[in-house]
Amino acid sequence: MADLKTHQEKLNTYLERFKQNSVLNHINGENRPAISGETFKNHSPVDETEICTVAKSSKADIDAAANAAKEAFPAWRDMDGAARKKILHAIADGIVARAEEIALCECWDTGQAFRFMSKAALRGAENFRFFADRAPAARDGQTLPSSTLMNFTTRVPIGPVGVITPWNTPFMLSTWKIAPALAAGCTIVHKPAELSPVTAKILLEIAEDAGLPKGVWNLVNGFGEDAGKALTEHPDIKAIAFVGESKTGSMIMKQGADTLKRVHFELGGKNPVVVFADADLDRALDAAIFMIYSLNGERCTSSSRLLIEDSVADEFLAKLKERVGKIRIGNPLDPDTELGPLISKGHFDKVSSYFDIARDEGADITCGGERHGDTGYFVRPTLFTGADNQMKIAQEEIFGPVLTAIRFKNEEEALRIANDVQYGLTGYVWTNDLTRALRFTNQLEAGMIWVNSENVRHLPTPFGGVKASGIGRDGGDWSFEFYMEQKHVGLATGMHKIPQLGA
Repeated sequence: MADLKTHQEKLNTYLERFKQNSVLNHINGENRPAISGETFKNHSPVDETEICTVAKSSKADIDAAANAAKEAFPAWRDMDGAARKKILHAIADGIVARAEEIALCECWDTGQAFRFMSKAALRGAENFRFFADRAPAARDGQTLPSSTLMNFTTRVPIGPVGVITPWNTPFMLSTWKIAPALAAGCTIVHKPAELSPVTAKILLEIAEDAGLPKGVWNLVNGFGEDAGKALTEHPDIKAIAFVGESKTGSMIMKQGADTLKRVHFELGGKNPVVVFADADLDRALDAAIFMIYSLNGERCTSSSRLLIEDSVADEFLAKLKERVGKIRIGNPLDPDTELGPLISKGHFDKVSSYFDIARDEGADITCGGERHGDTGYFVRPTLFTGADNQMKIAQEEIFGPVLTAIRFKNEEEALRIANDVQYGLTGYVWTNDLTRALRFTNQLEAGMIWVNSENVRHLPTPFGGVKASGIGRDGGDWSFEFYMEQKHVGLATGMHKIPQLGA
């Protein structure tokens, strides 16, 4: 495996073109600066140095991109599904060929560790292959005959769509949204997060090299209050797929209301990992640590609340404290690094503010609770103990490597605590009692639940949350339900009698 020095040398080569030239928009097959000429600077969270300048787009740029998507839509919609399948597989091939470049750039742009980003890049290729194989059957429907009609359904792509992706694992999450949209026959205006623009540009280059027609996929950089708002309000954009904060999702819903825009939201979480005394405690420990301290804790599915049965809590928390203290923090390009810096100064300040909140609320900071180093936005992996579920540290999404541990006495109390938050994205239940597992998962308010496992994605299964954690589902055929409309046709099979009025 390559070492830190080798990774740094390769990264410098990959980023040189971005340093020499701004990250531009890409509209109708052309690289374009923002119409206003404005740019903004993008910095690495690792050492706070400038990576590149980026086009700062406004409504005029969104108008141009939406128009390009609208003009390209009929031809892409009418293209045979097998032809779309071929292009999407070619995109997957391109991702694999440039996987190291994608992973290293994403490490430097987001602070995520290479050990995770190298896998995330290849997962992006898997996403394209998965939906490529489904493109030929995307329009398939049902035949529903009656005594007088041959009824059948088919699906048609909804039209140009807006895709707004976040800064945490941005490459993989972009593929997760864009691949099914393209497979369905939709055209796209993609606005990546302003904090992580680099790999979105690489992904679009790969798509055009794979033969994607111009205008089918357009990239517009900028901020939510300008480019994002214009995209969500644009009358030619028929739907918005968004990944991000719950408050932002609410705002997007309001902005799209006047045009009756369809929305799909993958939002926040404050997910419980519930460990009963009869569980395999060593495996539960591994899973709890992985799901909160990997990816810098910047993941919506993180197990940010540990609910531990009182009879085993002391033993479990002692082992947890020991393990958390050994997590390797450092340069994300280093293959040995397990925890990198947070995405930005603003997010670093937000996460750090919860250390004082925990103290004020009376929780114990058993591990971490402080900055790591003097350069970059590093915080030490943190464990709060002695907490109750009414504290802010148990109710609010911190979105960092911060775990809040809460004790419970019995199953009834565990369920009450688990459900007593505004979110409902995921839940993790650890028990060797199958009856309890079925009973508990049936009552747990979450869109996705894993029993005796960490989050293991199986692409055909539905992904999404309830309550403030989202609207709609991704994955398998559920993605097509968002990007496509159902159409019903009733064909008369005989000369059935039609009621006569005014005869």
